[in-house]
Order: sequence, then C-alpha cells, then structure tokens
Amino acid sequence: MNGMRRLLLLSVLAAALVGVPAAFAASAGRFVTVTGHGVVTVAPNQVTIDAGVTTTATSAKTALANNATAMTKVIAALKQVGYKTLQTQEVSLNPNTNAKGHVVGYTANNTVTVTAKISSAGDLIDAAVGAGANNVDGPTLGVANQSLVYNTALQRAVANAREKAMALAKAGGFHIGKVLNITEQSSPSPIQFSAPAAKSAGGAPPTPVVGGTQQVTADVQVSFAIA
Repeated sequence: MNGMRRLLLLSVLAAALVGVPAAFAASAGRFVTVTGHGVVTVAPNQVTIDAGVTTTATSAKTALANNATAMTKVIAALKQVGYKTLQTQEVSLNPNTNAKGHVVGYTANNTVTVTAKISSAGDLIDAAVGAGANNVDGPTLGVANQSLVYNTALQRAVANAREKAMALAKAGGFHIGKVLNITEQSSPSPIQFSAPAAKSAGGAPPTPVVGGTQQVTADVQVSFAIA
C-alpha cells in the first residue's frame, strides 16, 4: 500500500515539474491541442495623414515665426474640411551649417496628424497643400472600430480550432469535450492592406485615395478534453 502511495506521489510531482496544468494532469493527459486562425475582411473607414510646413531663414526667430504663420493657415484649412482628431506631432528648430561648420541659417518644422473619415482623404491632402504645407505623409488607412473587428476574428479563430479538433477526433476515433485552455497568439493589428487601382476621371479631381480592403486576423491555441 505504501509503495502505491509513493508511486502516486511521484507521478503528481513529475507532472508539476514539467509544468502540466492541473486539469490536464487530472485527465491523465487525455486532451488534444490545436491552433485556430480567424480572418475578417473589412473596408477601411478612416484615414490618418501627416501634414507639415518646413521653413528656413537666416535667424531662428524669423524661421520659427514664418513657420507659425504658414502652419496656422494649414491647420485652418484642415479644420475647414473636417476631422475626427487633429494633433501636433512635432515642432522643431535646427541650425543649418556650411562646409566649415558655420551656422548660416535655421530650419523650422511643424507637423500635425489628422484623422478623418476616408471619404475626406483627398480633400485633406489638397487643402493642406493648398494652404502651404510642403510636407505630407500618408494616407494611413484603418478601421475606427478595430477592437470589435478583432474580437470577431478571435471568435472565428476559436471556431476554426474546434473544427480542427473535431477532424482529429473523427480520424482518431474519440470525442471532443470541454475547452481546457485557450491562449491568444496574436494582437489586434491589421496585417494586410490592398487597394485596387483608381479609375481615371476627367477634369481635375481631388487627390485620389482608394480604400480597398483590409484584413484583420487572430490566432489562438486551444486545448480540448478528450471525452
């Protein structure tokens, strides 16, 4: 009897040492682990653009003052188009030197980041440039309700994992029981963007920005008990 107790104790300790969860140890290893992948394809509904002004002058004060005047016009133009968020990203002032290292002037830069609905992308770019912006980066396309879309991808990933487990169960001659463990293996970030070519149009339309589609993916690892 004592020998059997020692054997049982050693078995429990061995399971703990190798890091096997208690639920798995209790089922004597009767579980199956699979991975699941979920994809949601959506059309981006918001755009982010960086617009800025760079100015140079012989004095730091003049470079910064000229920059402020020009950037005020750019910000006013962006507000006129409409936006969700508008935020200063960077303000900088740096000396310019010649080959001998002497300061010959200064360069000032001011950049804002604007986020708006995707239909305003072209108008925002044109408004910024028309108002005096000489630096424009973007557009970066995204989804406003990113977390909701990612949660849907997670649900599909778990469903995909269950489908795989059921396929294994059918092939192996066993039945799938309850979920013992789920591990998220991804983060809520879009991984692919594709934009179809814009159709040509007559006249002088706004700067074209085509939304295309965006894929949000999720990956999980799920362990099922073997019933």
